[in-house]
This record gives sequence, structure tokens and C-alpha cells, in this order.
Amino acid sequence: MFEMDSRLQQDALLLGDFALCRLLLSKDANFPWFILVPRRAGVSELFDLSEQDQAQLWKETTYLAEALSIEYAADKMNVATLGNMVSQLHMHVIVRHQGDAAWPAPVWGRVPATAYTAEQVQGIRQRLRTRLTHDFQEA
Repeated sequence: MFEMDSRLQQDALLLGDFALCRLLLSKDANFPWFILVPRRAGVSELFDLSEQDQAQLWKETTYLAEALSIEYAADKMNVATLGNMVSQLHMHVIVRHQGDAAWPAPVWGRVPATAYTAEQVQGIRQRLRTRLTHDFQEA
């Protein structure tokens, strides 16, 4: 049975679900930082997924990254699975802009996290509602 790691639950907000992945928003308003978590039990590496799920994860990742790149006028999209702190497989999809708080370095640990306001989260939900029109169920 799928259960999301407690650290992901603590550090991110639930936005909704794609066919395979749960979509989260990192609780760091410094960056438009999204996280996809495949809803599969006991998965910590990409190769732990079936070939079909691997393809679906990549489909959802590229769909999300493209939508975010357009919506946020990204200079660069950062997409990564690391899992050094949270072993449960999850894909970071981060919108980057030249001159953002960490540019050009990675976002991890560069600046203290800034909390979102309720209005900011609602605005993100609205932006996604207009962009993610295929196989996405809002939470």
C-alpha cells in the first residue's frame, strides 16, 4: 500500500494526482518547486518501477515541466531525483530564473525557505488549473 514519506508530507503541500504520481508543492516560495511522487509502495529508485510506470513517470514529468516552463516563463527547468534525504522515489521539477535566489547554483540549501501565504498557494492552484488539463485531478 502506498504511503508518502513523512518528510515529504511535512515539507510540501498536496496539489493533486496524475495517473501515476501525486503532485506536491515544496513549501519554499523562493522557487516554483514541484515534486512528483509515484504512488507505488516500496519504490526508492527509478529502476524499481515497472517499465510501464517508468514511461508514465517520464510522461508526467515532461508534461509538468513543459507546462511550468510556459506558465512561469522559465529560463531553465531543473528536473532531478536524488533521494539522499528522503529515499522514497520522488522527482523534483523546479522552475529557474536567472537572478533567482540561488542562480546559477542548485536550489538545495542556498537560502532559507520562505513560507507561502494562503493567497500565493491559491494563485498557484489557479495557474495549474488552467495549464494541467490532461489526466490531472486537483486535491
